[in-house]
Amino acid sequence: MKIFTAVLATETNTFSPICIDQRAFEASLYAPPGTHPDTPTLCSAPITVGRKVATLKNWHLVEGTAAWADPAGLVNRETYETLRDEILDQLRAAMPVDGVVLGLHGAMVAAGYDDPEGDFLARIRSIVGKDTLVCAELDPHSHLTAKRLAAADFFVAFKEFPHTDFVEQAENLWHLAGETLVGNIKPAMSSFDCKMIDIFPTSRQPMRGFVERMKALEKSDPDILSISAIHGFMAGDVPEMGTHIIVVTNAQKEKGDRLAKKLGLELFALRGKSLFPLLCPAEAVCEAIAQPAHPVVIADVWDNPGGGTAGDATVILEEILSQKATNIAFGSIWDPVAVQICIAAGEGAEIPLRFGAKSAPGTGNPVDARVRVKKIVHDAHMRFGQSSVPFGNAVVVEFDDIEVVLNSTRAQCFDASLFEVMGIEPASKDVLVIKSTNHFFDSFDNIASRIIYCSAGTPYPTDPKTTRYLKAPKDIWPLVDDPHAKAG
Repeated sequence: MKIFTAVLATETNTFSPICIDQRAFEASLYAPPGTHPDTPTLCSAPITVGRKVATLKNWHLVEGTAAWADPAGLVNRETYETLRDEILDQLRAAMPVDGVVLGLHGAMVAAGYDDPEGDFLARIRSIVGKDTLVCAELDPHSHLTAKRLAAADFFVAFKEFPHTDFVEQAENLWHLAGETLVGNIKPAMSSFDCKMIDIFPTSRQPMRGFVERMKALEKSDPDILSISAIHGFMAGDVPEMGTHIIVVTNAQKEKGDRLAKKLGLELFALRGKSLFPLLCPAEAVCEAIAQPAHPVVIADVWDNPGGGTAGDATVILEEILSQKATNIAFGSIWDPVAVQICIAAGEGAEIPLRFGAKSAPGTGNPVDARVRVKKIVHDAHMRFGQSSVPFGNAVVVEFDDIEVVLNSTRAQCFDASLFEVMGIEPASKDVLVIKSTNHFFDSFDNIASRIIYCSAGTPYPTDPKTTRYLKAPKDIWPLVDDPHAKAG
């Protein structure tokens, strides 16, 4: 068997002012054929898993380019087209192939392209023909379009949010691909539009139970090959934005259609019930410093670079200063200029520094302080499962018994190792402030006495009812109370 694999992925917050060009991919991951590292990124596990599968089965794996950019705003049109055509040319050179296995995110938007993945998949299908296997792994925070469904044989998405199972689901993707290629199964993909947009953390009920139900159905029914919940991405203003269910069966399309609808309506019944309680900054800081056991984690859920924001908001830091809280570590604030200034000053230097709140309204005010440059780390990385995530050149500045990590490459805080590589022992702090919605959960739940989710500032469109969508569907909840009743 000869299989082609490649990655083209990012998540686009169409409201974000941080645009993506080639340099953004190079800062996160740009790996031409043969140069992808042994460790995967969030969307490139199909390559690293594919290597193991090909070796085990003695198949010929042709690796194309892997390109992943950390979430931000609109992708430059030339950048998308250049990366797309680079991979398509590699596929043409590899032809004929028996299958194409891809790593995608599913929420990319480029200038001139509301559905880049649909465009990419359709072009792949035109190259390989209708009978060649085409499949991909998706992030659940993606869009599921008719064009994608028509071009691919099947999709498998991460089940967990936090996305701790991205390697496991890549293994499932390859298992289904392998069984298809040798003729043991005939995948049929069904989907259902839940007609809603919401946030579904799987680390808590009721979404925890829904995920377990999907897994149980996969194990108990031999006709069911895979079930995925596409949560959707509310910061992506595109015509087919929203939540969907995917069911892949073994040649049982009608059964898959029925199950997708059943599960989709069950998920719709959970609307508005999944999001964790959110405190305002004053409440979050007050409760954190009042806790008898430490460390307490405050998650700045909306200024999350993993959702495409800049990650430079200072709203919670300003509140910490206002309440005179101490023994705090803050990870991190994106400010390449401040990082450059600190590197020039050197470790141990005491300097006046202005940092943060440069990207957009609603992110607070720049902080002015006399700081000590405590630590400098070039090309810093943190862990996320089996992945290594870059956050660029980074520094720790200290003032008023507060330590702040400043980074030059935007990245959310996936793991406590962000602090550790910067010389900060997380368990020694009273409060850890991080920028992430829920990807951090598995790591910090092990050390935190409490996790407080905080809604701070307005860098992210958090309420679909008030978000000024131009392209998103108007017939979905919460814009419509019950779109299924209306449709029926």
